[in-house]
Amino acid sequence: MKPLAVTAFTSTTAAGAGNTALQAALEAGVSGLRYNDFTTTPLDGHIGRVTELDSVAWPEAFAEYDCRNNRLAWLGLQQDGFLEAVNAASTRYGAARVALVVGTSTASIGATEEAYSRLEPEGLFPLDLRRPAVHTPHSLGHFLAVALGLGGPCVTVATACSSSAKVFAQAERLIRLGIVDAAVVAGVDTLCGSVLFGFNSLELISPEPCRPFDTARSGISLGEAAGYALLEREASADAWFVGHGESSDAHHMSSPHPEGLGARIALEAALERAGLPPAAVDYINLHGTASVKNDEVEAAVISSMFLADVAVSSTKGWTGHTLGAAGIVEAVVCLLALRHGFRPGNLLARELDPLCGPQWKLTGEAAPVRVALTESFGFGGNNCVLLFSAERTQ
Repeated sequence: MKPLAVTAFTSTTAAGAGNTALQAALEAGVSGLRYNDFTTTPLDGHIGRVTELDSVAWPEAFAEYDCRNNRLAWLGLQQDGFLEAVNAASTRYGAARVALVVGTSTASIGATEEAYSRLEPEGLFPLDLRRPAVHTPHSLGHFLAVALGLGGPCVTVATACSSSAKVFAQAERLIRLGIVDAAVVAGVDTLCGSVLFGFNSLELISPEPCRPFDTARSGISLGEAAGYALLEREASADAWFVGHGESSDAHHMSSPHPEGLGARIALEAALERAGLPPAAVDYINLHGTASVKNDEVEAAVISSMFLADVAVSSTKGWTGHTLGAAGIVEAVVCLLALRHGFRPGNLLARELDPLCGPQWKLTGEAAPVRVALTESFGFGGNNCVLLFSAERTQ
């Protein structure tokens, strides 16, 4: 794979809006999780809610796209000069030569939930929600294409929790094939009743803040987030997207392969595509949801493939599991590790599972990071691994 320049990136999570807030939280070990105050119907658990979202100023020009998910997308665009960077790329290449590839698992389903909860006597949606643009899985893509003024390919990827990791792989293919010269990759997912009560029905929600890889872990904490990155074929950059690997377990609707075969295939493919051995990786951001089986399988695979001097962690103790946005948020964590030379620990874990090797650290540490890897695994066995480097590797 020919490396792609990562010329801009940003994330907005429960840990704060923008990269500065996230990096400060990572270094200070401050979690963004809080007790569930999102649903009116009681649900015992903690969530990663973006507090800044409650005061977003929504432009009248985008009235037809107004919903919680698109508001979070708009808030995220305002951080770290990202909107300006995209506008500059659009001017440089032409709007038709910049792709938009977005990942989301629920899109704006929250707006549709609300519409059904407020049906009029004749069965119609309430007048304020009779806006088709928010009742479609491609709502996020539609909105961002308009907001950014882009005219290139616009694609929505919905593969559950690997969605916004797989956008990087799809963008790389579009650029490599010469269809575009640059790509905006995005991931946005907001909290909604379908997700919270759906995961609760699977008995996957923990009543306490999630504790990835802890011996006493009891389930996940859900969160919401928006993340973006700008990938360019030829540009000056201090971070490079150098490899990706994808696979599908096809083992079970919600459980990983017991031996982690799909995860291993994706890891090996990403390393091969980057032309790097496992020993070259300095930091790995794990999927690490704090569900019993997922953490167990992931720990076994990583322990068997990587040496003791790599640092590995799950950062979901800061943000919660942000579902379709998790891949890009954790890619941003890797990019921040390259920039700041800080490898986050496993926040909220107290005693690590015996399956975890010496690669796992409870607390973060300052150390050079030249190559960082992130893993994203979704329902149905959708796996994606991404590799980033501080240097152009090929």
